[in-house]
Amino acid sequence: MRHVVASVLAILFPLLPAFAQSPELSDTVKQFVRVDAPKIVLTHVRVVDGTGAAAVDDQNIVIEAGKISAIEKGADVAASAGATVLDLHGYTVMPGIVGMHNHLFYIAAPNLNSEWKSEPPLLVPQMTFSAPRLYLAGGVTTMRTTGSVETYADLNLKRDIESGKLPGPHLDVTGPYLEGADSFFIQMPHLTSPEDARQTVEYWADRGVTSFKAYMNITRAELKAAIDAAHKRGIKVTGHLCSVTYKEAAELGIDDLEHGFFVNTQLDPGKKPDICSESFGFYTLEHMTPDNAEGKDLIETLVKHHVAITSTLPVFEAGADESGSSDHPRITQKAFDAMSPDAEITVLYLRHRPASLPAPKTDSALLWKHDLAMERAFVAAGGLLIAGPDPTGAGNVVPGFGDQREIELLVEAGFSPVEAIKIATLNGAIYLGRDKQIGSIAAGKNADLVVIKGDPSKKISDVENVEIVFKDGIGYDSQKLLDSVKGRYGEY
Repeated sequence: MRHVVASVLAILFPLLPAFAQSPELSDTVKQFVRVDAPKIVLTHVRVVDGTGAAAVDDQNIVIEAGKISAIEKGADVAASAGATVLDLHGYTVMPGIVGMHNHLFYIAAPNLNSEWKSEPPLLVPQMTFSAPRLYLAGGVTTMRTTGSVETYADLNLKRDIESGKLPGPHLDVTGPYLEGADSFFIQMPHLTSPEDARQTVEYWADRGVTSFKAYMNITRAELKAAIDAAHKRGIKVTGHLCSVTYKEAAELGIDDLEHGFFVNTQLDPGKKPDICSESFGFYTLEHMTPDNAEGKDLIETLVKHHVAITSTLPVFEAGADESGSSDHPRITQKAFDAMSPDAEITVLYLRHRPASLPAPKTDSALLWKHDLAMERAFVAAGGLLIAGPDPTGAGNVVPGFGDQREIELLVEAGFSPVEAIKIATLNGAIYLGRDKQIGSIAAGKNADLVVIKGDPSKKISDVENVEIVFKDGIGYDSQKLLDSVKGRYGEY
């Protein structure tokens, strides 16, 4: 037996240094690297720094050892040994996007047809291959998974990205959904008691998850137990709620609420404690504005309890179609190119409401209008608005492309382009407690940067023109990443 152990150790020992220190980038990752040098100088570039300040033209950004070492007035720089110089006249550099409602799975309705009929069960297959590449290609350098279906896969993916084996953004891995007795998705676990909630949080915290998300049918007692257990570990809890209202969750100590103001159920007719309402919050949003008593009180409560709100406008964008805007919903050809054939068909089906369906019970254009107004008022009152697109393929939302679209829709909501970029970058870093390292452009911070052709500070749609994405000072080629997953999103 001793000889067997010795033989096994002899085989494994040469592999141990690979885990003890950061290894060289794998060949899989290297194929997407466009620029990697001890010193990189981005010359004559426009800087949108992520703080909400006005863009500054003609700057040089110096990158060394994965950090921003200097930001200087624009000047020509001669290339030298060990240094790479990029002439970026006509380009803008902004911080890497910090995606705060992002997923590593896709929603699949088996045998969906044009009448919006499908067969059970509704499934959420994992997109471990395509999603990380799409995020990075779109400028996302840090993201929260915001609800995990295959948590071990997500944790292992994080490890492999950080070790240089696989391409993708830095991951804040959210644990399995904290869901109550029922759910739309068959792959979700179900809590049975507050004690079960506590044990679930502690189990996954021990295994490395760094956030949790409560879901639609959780009870107040279960949510409170989960929040308390997470906070003891220094971990935050967000929620896509229904059974628990926004005010109740704020008073229980939740850190963040998902989907803007679309899923607050406090005014829904017949709302019973701990039970999701039939309206799912749409009635409440129809009857809540920043100017009425209910809206003012809710915003005051959220700000008082330091609860962040995650704006997820792309996933609701189709509801703005009735507003008369020909730009809703919008999906680019590049996003279509990333989709599998089945995913493309699903999007086309869902863009056209079947005539056989009954008329919607709520005015979707009014919901859209009220949510935009509530998000603006929340920020004006001092609330922390963060952003993410909720990309699950359906509803025209694709990783990376959805993150760009969220920024565009924040501008439609009434924020200036530089304010929208701040919400999608620095605000997320603040929520994660990482604003000293990421989220804005400043000397000493991580070189997580997006190189964009054009000027999104004046024309926000230019945010789609991503060419190079720097993560920890290494510049990745956006188009090569997109090409590598062409036709795969929705498949794997």
